[in-house]
Amino acid sequence: MDKKKVFITSQIPEIGINLLVKKGFQVEIFSGKNQIKAIELIKRAKDASALITLLSNKIDKEIISHLPQLKIISNYAVGFNNIDVEYAKQKGIIVTNTPDVLTESTADLTLALILACSRRINEGIDLVRKKKFKGWAPKLLLGKELTNKTVGIIGMGRIGSAVAIRAKAFGCKIIYYSNNRNLSAEKITGAKKVSLSKLMKNSDIISIHIPLNSKTKDLINKEKLELMKKDAIIINTARGEVIDENYLIEMLKSKRIFAAGFDVYQNEPKINPELLKLDNVIALPHIGSATEEARNRMSELVAKNVIAVLSGRKPLTPVN
Repeated sequence: MDKKKVFITSQIPEIGINLLVKKGFQVEIFSGKNQIKAIELIKRAKDASALITLLSNKIDKEIISHLPQLKIISNYAVGFNNIDVEYAKQKGIIVTNTPDVLTESTADLTLALILACSRRINEGIDLVRKKKFKGWAPKLLLGKELTNKTVGIIGMGRIGSAVAIRAKAFGCKIIYYSNNRNLSAEKITGAKKVSLSKLMKNSDIISIHIPLNSKTKDLINKEKLELMKKDAIIINTARGEVIDENYLIEMLKSKRIFAAGFDVYQNEPKINPELLKLDNVIALPHIGSATEEARNRMSELVAKNVIAVLSGRKPLTPVN
């Protein structure tokens, strides 16, 4: 009997690959320098029972319809907006993701962005590297303390809750906007659930932690951005498309708000060049989960989901 084939669209940490090989699956990995193109993916995975994908791989109806043996799409990400989940369901294909395992790493990075924006770290590094630092001065790069600031969390799920706990440790007051109340987070951090408009209006720091879907696309629009305090900071480690990036850039240019931190972008991997010209912007290359620990756990989880489904068991983290 032929081994069931698992096709992986990019190299991932060995821990997951080793699990699949140990279980007797035929593992094939795309090793090109650039992202795999749809036509090659279809050609290479046409006889695959499982597909392990990245968030950057668009797995649409066209691709799915050309993979007749497919039983599972195991996405190496907590998000899954890159996959036509409904069509996969129609074809009897299970879609899974990697929640929980990247919560702490993403929350850590969010706090790093908050601190970097608050204390103008980018400008300080630039000053030193360009050899313009002339010594201590009373008004040199004055930033903001976190103590007693109000942090508004948009999306109080796993990552939002982890960010709230970290912010609370810095002496911040927590408010949040979410579809449902998070009683656990409220108990631990004293957070209060408010409307989105109230959050935008009253927060000193706003941190976004919502998935991208039809309801959240452009949720943080011009109208909501206009409500922000003039010295507020906004951080996005969720998805670029949930915010009106162009209008936010205009606000940053005119110093309408204090600063912004980005780990995701509207047209990723392309980044609006105007963002990179601004001193009050911290721009990172989508590294929220980029720790050895998190990426290994993600690799292990995508493999375990594949093993479960191809062995006739229920997946650990199903989306559909």
